[in-house]
Amino acid sequence: MNDQVMHKLSYGLFVLTAKDGEKDNGCIINTVTQVASEPNRISISVNKKNYTHDMILKTGEFNVSILSEKAKFDTFRHFGFQSGRDVDKMAGIEISRSANGIVYLNTGETNAYISAKVIQSIDVGSHTLFIADVTDGEVLADTPSATYAYYFSNIKPKPEPAPKKTGWICTICGYIYEGEVLPPDFICPICKHPASDFRKL
Repeated sequence: MNDQVMHKLSYGLFVLTAKDGEKDNGCIINTVTQVASEPNRISISVNKKNYTHDMILKTGEFNVSILSEKAKFDTFRHFGFQSGRDVDKMAGIEISRSANGIVYLNTGETNAYISAKVIQSIDVGSHTLFIADVTDGEVLADTPSATYAYYFSNIKPKPEPAPKKTGWICTICGYIYEGEVLPPDFICPICKHPASDFRKL
């Protein structure tokens, strides 16, 4: 493993993976921090409600796949919206295994992976902070990491714009009359003001 792998941690969003027996699982996390360089040591924070958390507590090992700007929203949706207790998170996903036997994403959407072994677990309320020694890692692509800013600007689908309403609004109470033409003798049903107090939307 070289220093380039650790450099990929500088910014990013990550898929955390773990294995318990035959079961693999993974989830999205947004913080992996290098806490020492000799030996290389990292910390991660994992929500206790996620099945991956339970696997790491039991086995003491995990992998982190560092997502690149090529990551698709489907990857975030797949690993982010379910715990994994009752679903196979790896179904339909192109995966590889590192020397520790744990899955990492090797789909062209990741620029590196890191394998780690837990040396300390700290309860921090809704999450557990795991401090771990890096045991392996590899740069998979020379692609910038997917930052939160990049995710919101380029990966997450933009919401559909709300259809523009046509009609007239009462300037007194805000009542909206839907229609292209407001009858000249129209009276607002809320505040009883005449059509002259309406303006076009």
